[in-house]
Amino acid sequence: MPANKNDGRKLIANNKKAFYDYFIEEQLETGIELAGTEVKSIRAGHCSIKEAYIFVRHGELWVEGMNIPPYEKGNIFNKDPLRSRRLLAHKNEILKFEQKLKEKGYTLLPLEVYFTKGRVKVKIGLGKGKKNYDKRESIAKKDAQREAAKEFKASFRG
Repeated sequence: MPANKNDGRKLIANNKKAFYDYFIEEQLETGIELAGTEVKSIRAGHCSIKEAYIFVRHGELWVEGMNIPPYEKGNIFNKDPLRSRRLLAHKNEILKFEQKLKEKGYTLLPLEVYFTKGRVKVKIGLGKGKKNYDKRESIAKKDAQREAAKEFKASFRG
Protein backbone atom coordinates (compact mmCIF):
# COMPACT_ATOMS: atom_id res chain seq x y z
CA MET A 1 0.00 0.00 0.00
CA PRO A 2 1.53 3.33 -0.98
CA ALA A 3 1.90 5.92 1.73
CA ASN A 4 0.60 9.42 1.12
CA LYS A 5 3.58 11.74 1.45
CA ASN A 6 1.51 14.88 2.04
CA ASP A 7 -0.07 13.92 5.36
CA GLY A 8 2.00 11.00 6.74
CA ARG A 9 -0.81 8.45 6.41
CA LYS A 10 -0.47 4.84 5.35
CA LEU A 11 -3.77 3.63 3.92
CA ILE A 12 -4.72 0.06 4.89
CA ALA A 13 -8.33 -0.29 3.68
CA ASN A 14 -10.89 1.97 2.05
CA ASN A 15 -14.58 1.58 1.33
CA LYS A 16 -15.23 2.84 -2.21
CA LYS A 17 -18.68 1.24 -2.23
CA ALA A 18 -19.79 3.59 0.56
CA PHE A 19 -19.40 6.57 -1.77
CA TYR A 20 -21.35 4.71 -4.46
CA ASP A 21 -24.25 3.69 -2.21
CA TYR A 22 -24.47 6.79 0.04
CA PHE A 23 -24.20 10.56 -0.01
CA ILE A 24 -21.50 11.13 2.61
CA GLU A 25 -22.49 14.29 4.49
CA GLU A 26 -20.03 14.39 7.41
CA GLN A 27 -16.70 12.70 8.11
CA LEU A 28 -14.79 12.17 11.34
CA GLU A 29 -11.43 10.63 12.21
CA THR A 30 -11.67 8.27 15.19
CA GLY A 31 -9.33 5.95 17.01
CA ILE A 32 -10.10 2.29 17.46
CA GLU A 33 -9.58 -0.03 20.42
CA LEU A 34 -7.58 -3.05 19.25
CA ALA A 35 -5.64 -5.97 20.73
CA GLY A 36 -1.91 -6.30 20.02
CA THR A 37 -2.17 -9.08 17.45
CA GLU A 38 -4.90 -7.15 15.60
CA VAL A 39 -2.53 -4.18 15.20
CA LYS A 40 0.15 -6.51 13.83
CA SER A 41 -2.33 -7.99 11.36
CA ILE A 42 -3.39 -4.50 10.21
CA ARG A 43 0.26 -3.45 9.91
CA ALA A 44 0.69 -6.42 7.55
CA GLY A 45 -2.15 -4.97 5.44
CA HIS A 46 -4.92 -7.39 6.43
CA CYS A 47 -8.19 -5.58 7.04
CA SER A 48 -11.58 -5.38 5.32
CA ILE A 49 -14.35 -2.84 5.93
CA LYS A 50 -16.57 -3.60 2.93
CA GLU A 51 -19.49 -4.96 4.97
CA ALA A 52 -18.89 -3.03 8.17
CA TYR A 53 -21.26 -0.55 9.78
CA ILE A 54 -21.18 1.61 12.91
CA PHE A 55 -23.78 1.94 15.65
CA VAL A 56 -24.12 3.76 18.97
CA ARG A 57 -24.57 1.69 22.14
CA HIS A 58 -24.57 3.20 25.66
CA GLY A 59 -23.07 6.45 24.40
CA GLU A 60 -20.17 4.73 22.60
CA LEU A 61 -19.45 4.13 18.91
CA TRP A 62 -18.98 0.49 17.89
CA VAL A 63 -17.98 -0.94 14.52
CA GLU A 64 -19.52 -4.28 13.53
CA GLY A 65 -18.48 -6.49 10.60
CA MET A 66 -14.92 -5.15 10.29
CA ASN A 67 -12.79 -8.18 9.38
CA ILE A 68 -9.26 -8.28 10.81
CA PRO A 69 -7.92 -11.80 10.15
CA PRO A 70 -5.84 -13.47 12.88
CA TYR A 71 -2.13 -12.63 12.90
CA GLU A 72 -0.20 -15.55 11.35
CA LYS A 73 2.48 -15.61 14.04
CA GLY A 74 -0.01 -15.05 16.84
CA ASN A 75 -1.14 -17.72 19.24
CA ILE A 76 -3.81 -17.79 21.96
CA PHE A 77 -3.86 -13.99 21.97
CA ASN A 78 -5.56 -13.83 18.56
CA LYS A 79 -9.09 -12.44 18.76
CA ASP A 80 -12.26 -13.23 16.79
CA PRO A 81 -11.86 -11.62 13.34
CA LEU A 82 -15.42 -10.23 13.22
CA ARG A 83 -15.86 -9.09 16.82
CA SER A 84 -17.33 -5.67 17.65
CA ARG A 85 -14.67 -3.02 18.25
CA ARG A 86 -15.07 0.26 20.11
CA LEU A 87 -14.30 3.51 18.30
CA LEU A 88 -12.77 6.37 20.24
CA ALA A 89 -14.38 9.78 19.75
CA HIS A 90 -15.38 12.78 21.85
CA LYS A 91 -18.75 12.59 23.62
CA ASN A 92 -20.21 15.63 21.83
CA GLU A 93 -19.35 14.13 18.41
CA ILE A 94 -21.00 10.84 19.40
CA LEU A 95 -24.13 12.67 20.55
CA LYS A 96 -24.27 14.65 17.29
CA PHE A 97 -24.07 11.44 15.23
CA GLU A 98 -26.61 9.72 17.49
CA GLN A 99 -29.14 12.51 16.82
CA LYS A 100 -28.59 12.21 13.05
CA LEU A 101 -28.97 8.41 13.16
CA LYS A 102 -32.47 8.80 14.59
CA GLU A 103 -33.52 10.51 11.35
CA LYS A 104 -34.74 8.22 8.59
CA GLY A 105 -32.23 7.16 5.95
CA TYR A 106 -28.99 7.93 7.80
CA THR A 107 -26.28 5.43 8.67
CA LEU A 108 -22.69 5.50 9.91
CA LEU A 109 -20.05 3.75 7.81
CA PRO A 110 -16.30 3.25 8.03
CA LEU A 111 -14.69 4.92 5.01
CA GLU A 112 -10.96 4.28 5.55
CA VAL A 113 -8.58 2.51 7.92
CA TYR A 114 -5.07 3.95 8.05
CA PHE A 115 -2.01 4.57 10.20
CA THR A 116 -1.15 8.09 11.37
CA LYS A 117 1.93 8.55 13.55
CA GLY A 118 1.92 4.85 14.44
CA ARG A 119 -1.75 4.79 15.49
CA VAL A 120 -4.61 3.02 13.70
CA LYS A 121 -7.35 5.48 12.74
CA VAL A 122 -10.76 4.91 11.20
CA LYS A 123 -12.41 7.63 9.14
CA ILE A 124 -16.16 7.32 9.54
CA GLY A 125 -18.85 9.01 7.51
CA LEU A 126 -22.48 9.86 8.02
CA GLY A 127 -24.26 8.65 4.92
CA LYS A 128 -27.73 9.07 3.50
CA GLY A 129 -28.79 6.27 1.15
CA LYS A 130 -28.86 6.91 -2.59
CA LYS A 131 -31.76 5.89 -4.77
CA ASN A 132 -31.14 3.95 -7.99
CA TYR A 133 -31.46 7.05 -10.17
CA ASP A 134 -28.82 8.80 -8.02
CA LYS A 135 -26.46 5.87 -8.58
CA ARG A 136 -27.02 5.98 -12.34
CA GLU A 137 -26.34 9.71 -12.27
CA SER A 138 -23.03 9.26 -10.42
CA ILE A 139 -21.98 6.53 -12.88
CA ALA A 140 -22.76 8.86 -15.80
CA LYS A 141 -20.67 11.65 -14.19
CA LYS A 142 -17.73 9.28 -13.69
CA ASP A 143 -17.95 8.10 -17.30
CA ALA A 144 -18.04 11.69 -18.56
CA GLN A 145 -14.96 12.57 -16.47
CA ARG A 146 -13.13 9.50 -17.74
CA GLU A 147 -13.95 10.39 -21.37
CA ALA A 148 -12.85 14.01 -20.86
CA ALA A 149 -9.55 12.86 -19.34
CA LYS A 150 -9.01 10.45 -22.25
CA GLU A 151 -9.64 13.21 -24.80
CA PHE A 152 -7.39 15.58 -22.87
CA LYS A 153 -4.54 13.02 -22.97
CA ALA A 154 -5.13 12.32 -26.65
CA SER A 155 -4.94 16.04 -27.51
CA PHE A 156 -1.39 16.20 -26.15
CA ARG A 157 -0.23 13.14 -28.08
CA GLY A 158 -1.64 14.20 -31.42
